[in-house]
Amino acid sequence: MTEKRFKKWKPPTFNKNDTTQWNWMCQHHKNLKLGNSVDIGAFTYINAKKGVIIEDSVQIGSHCSLYSLSTIDNKEGKITLKKNCRIGTHSVIMPGVTVGENTIIGAYSFVNTDIPDNVLAYGIPAKKIRNLTKKKEKN
Repeated sequence: MTEKRFKKWKPPTFNKNDTTQWNWMCQHHKNLKLGNSVDIGAFTYINAKKGVIIEDSVQIGSHCSLYSLSTIDNKEGKITLKKNCRIGTHSVIMPGVTVGENTIIGAYSFVNTDIPDNVLAYGIPAKKIRNLTKKKEKN
């Protein structure tokens, strides 16, 4: 079910400094593929030079950094954030990483390897903490 706040959701527009109206920025935004109902927090930085795919209903907290290219260690690769994953505030996603569907990355995490679907992961570096299961509905 789509949340009420996303009923009038529209893709972002970028100004001459690659910043959106919500104060997050994406360099090389032509290489950013953004799904529907995506929520990206203020002051998040995305470097999409080698490609970034953010699928439907992804949430990214404020002050996160996504790097498809790292000049420090010369790594590069497309980043993929799968449907309904959530990235906690101040987290860093490094080149070539895929974060799985429905996965939660805890705040202040450093993600430098793939994280599978339906898990909670956090830390420096981020590691799987436990599997996530759907809550049973009460009748």
